[in-house]
Parts: sequence; C-alpha cells; structure tokens
Amino acid sequence: MVDSTETPRLSKPLLLLMATAISATVSSLYYNQPLLPDIAITFSLDDGLIGLIPSASQLGYAAAILFISPLGDTMARRNLIGYLSILMTLASLGVFLAPNFTVLITASFALGLGANITQQLIPLGAALSTPETRGKTMGTLMTGLTLGILLSRVVSGSIAEYFGWRSVFLFATLLAAVFGILLRMNLPENKPNVSLTYPKLIASMFTLVKKHRLLRESALTGALWFAAFNALWATLAIHVTSEPFFFTVQQAGLFGIVGMSGIFGAKLAGRLVDSWGPRPVITCALVLVALSFGVLALWGDHLAGLVIGVILLDLGVFGAQIPNQVRVFSIDPDAQSRMNAVYMLCYYIAAALGSAIGVKVMSFAGWEGVSLFGAGLALLAILNHLRKRA
Repeated sequence: MVDSTETPRLSKPLLLLMATAISATVSSLYYNQPLLPDIAITFSLDDGLIGLIPSASQLGYAAAILFISPLGDTMARRNLIGYLSILMTLASLGVFLAPNFTVLITASFALGLGANITQQLIPLGAALSTPETRGKTMGTLMTGLTLGILLSRVVSGSIAEYFGWRSVFLFATLLAAVFGILLRMNLPENKPNVSLTYPKLIASMFTLVKKHRLLRESALTGALWFAAFNALWATLAIHVTSEPFFFTVQQAGLFGIVGMSGIFGAKLAGRLVDSWGPRPVITCALVLVALSFGVLALWGDHLAGLVIGVILLDLGVFGAQIPNQVRVFSIDPDAQSRMNAVYMLCYYIAAALGSAIGVKVMSFAGWEGVSLFGAGLALLAILNHLRKRA
C-alpha cells in the first residue's frame, strides 16, 4: 500500500509515462508473431517448433503473474520494476543475439517474465490515484495496454521489412532500457504494509479468493466474457478466409484495426465508473457483449455485420474491464498486487480455454456455433454479475 502522507499523488506526466511504458512493455510479447516465418528460415525450424516461440513468451508472462506479481505487495514496486526492467533488457538482447533455437526459447520465456512490468504498473496506478479518479486512471493505463497489443505487430513488421527480424529485438532492448531508466527516475517510493515470507505470500492468494466474494465474482465474470472474446478472435480469421469472403490473411489481419474501438470503450468506461460506480457500467458493457454475438450470429456472413459485431464486442469487453479492475483494486489496498494476480490469472486461463473451445466449435458447428457459444458465455457473465449477493 502506498502511504499517501509520504508519496505524491499521480500527476498527469507520470500517468502518461506509466501508460506509455505499459504500451512499450506489452508490445514485446507480440513482436515475434509476424516475424515467425523469417525466424524459421534463420534457424531451419519446422511448423511444430516455430509455434513454441510465442508460446514461450506467453508462458513466461503467465508464470510471472502467478509468481512475481504478488511481490508488489511486499516489495517497493519502484525497485521491483527496476529489476524487471533489467531482466527485460537482457532478455530482449538475448533474442537479438540468439545463436540457436535453445537460447531463443529461453530468452523469449525470460522476456515474458520481464513483461510483468505491466502488472506492477497497473496496481501502482490504482494505489497512487484517489478513489474519485481511479476509474479514469485505469482507463488511461488500459488504453496504453490496448495500443501496445494492437500496434506491436505493425511496428515489428515494419522494422523487419527493412532491417531484418533481429533488429526488432535490438529496438526492444533499447526501449526496455530507456523506459527502465525513466521509471526508476520518476516513480515514487512506496512502503508496503505487508510483511510475509514468499511461500506465505503465494499461499495468501488462495486465502484472498476464499475471503472475498467480490474477488470471486469479478474474476469469474471477467473470465466468462474474456473466454467469449478469445473464442471470437481465435476463429475470425478462419471464418473470413473461407466462404463467403475468401479474404487473404493480410485482409483478415485488418480486423485488428476495427478492434481498436476497444480503446474508446476503455476511455469512456474509465470516466463513467468515477460517477456511476462499477456495477452499472459493467452491466451496460456486458449487454453490448451479448448484443455483439447476436449481431455476429445473424449477420456474420456479411462484412457490415462482422464489422458492427466486432466493434460492439470490443467496446463491451474493454468497457467492462476497467470498472471490474477498479472494484478489484478497491477490495483490499494492502493486497492489490495479489488481487490483480488472481484476476489476471483467471483471465489468461479463460483466454486459453475460450480459444481452444472456440476453434473446436468452429470445426463442427461453424460460425453460427461460435457465435452462439460466445453469446452463451456472455449471458452467463451477466447472470453471475447480477445475481443477489449474500
């Protein structure tokens, strides 16, 4: 917990720095995706091995959520972010210099660990903001996160086109070092009130889940809508590259631009949650998610229907994300990092399950089946969100 008597509140320049650092950090997880064909040629890899590269980064990120994120409650986050910045800089350099596939995979996993910076800056932003401005703060930080994910592929593809795939990770190395220095210079010190050994810190996450019903509700509601979201995005390219569209892979990728509508959902939700409160904003956002799958089921074979459905989905998902995180961070100020770790771990598990089940449903029930699957998850999220609390 940040001691408000000793730590300055979140200024606009510091908030902008944190949002930009989040954007730059999360981008590192996705740089490798458009580069995989070139990397495969460099190391003479087959399709089975090349898929391990993005998996290694994501597994590193998931492992960091479980084993590193909770440390933000017992260590000064400024120091922890400093260590993670060093790790990320060295890992990016490792990918750039990788002489063989083993080093590449190891460095990619370490890169995912270092990217835990994002999951330290988000709860730090919540701790530094007042209850009245927390929604707006989360909206700004999540906008940085969304932009990083959406623009990462464009940046890496553009750099690699002219300078080769390794140059992308040299760029990432320099970026990690610069932001590491800037964050070290500008982040305030915080003094955690929690003093636990590491094993007890990790074990306490399960205690928090058992203790706080709101944490369980928020995590389950978020997991349901994020599973639906990933089911859609895992199958969208399959849908549009076949009948009746027959789009190219590049054309299918342009739907990512349509997905940028989520940025507006995040910003709007961040403003509304400060005046309305989290629960009604989440309700409205979930209605948009359910409506989006209705549109996709009925008009998903038409381009206009797809575009409208994707816009509604991204507006709803990112519109619900901000108020859901706001209320999670408000449960226990001394356990914000562990709360966030539980929440995000549920998110990533749901994302993996939603993607896998969505592809399976697509194989035997087609696009309509995926749309109905997503709609069912959205309705379950609404019911879980609205059910009476004891």
